[in-house]
Amino acid sequence: MHSGPASRGAALVLERLYRHLPAMEQHLHIAERTGWPDEIPTLSAGYPREVWDAHPHLRKPTRNWMAAHAGFRRLADVLRDDAEQFLDAKIAADFYGARLARLARMLTVNLHGHHTFEDRSFFPEINAVDPRFGSGLEVLEADHMELDQTLDRFERHARRSLQLAELDPGQLKDEVGALHKVTEGLQGFLARHLADEEDLIVPIILHHRMRG
Repeated sequence: MHSGPASRGAALVLERLYRHLPAMEQHLHIAERTGWPDEIPTLSAGYPREVWDAHPHLRKPTRNWMAAHAGFRRLADVLRDDAEQFLDAKIAADFYGARLARLARMLTVNLHGHHTFEDRSFFPEINAVDPRFGSGLEVLEADHMELDQTLDRFERHARRSLQLAELDPGQLKDEVGALHKVTEGLQGFLARHLADEEDLIVPIILHHRMRG
């Protein structure tokens, strides 16, 4: 699992970024947003979500990108549900630990890879085609820095749970309780971030006939 100096460095950058945001912009933080505010331009009015699936310009690369988002949501749901099943004594510690080891790694590795691709390649591609939406892309990039910190917390609790499952099962329940709380936070983060990301980017793709 990913952690270490790089994630701590990202935390410092993120802290500085939000510390210097004007008060009027604090509502752009992922913890405060309820969608895109009016000052962030989007094309969603012309391309509402309900028309996407049948739109002729929603091509396979974009569908695959959105399918990855759906997969992240499902994995977070399963990890939360598994923790609840264990805490309710409905599944055994060894069964829970085996699933946690596999699914936690699957989620974290793929999330890190996905948002790295977006930051380094996908977002610059979008910005080059239509720079009017750069402010929204900057917000999403700040979300990604926050996501690294959320995943770091998740990974620490998951790793600790796996260690206790082998070395001290008597303490496992308390640690899984903490992991469950962090997983719920990750779920909320993904729900907000992925919805905002799609609401900003998919209409741009449809409008400019990108990624065909």
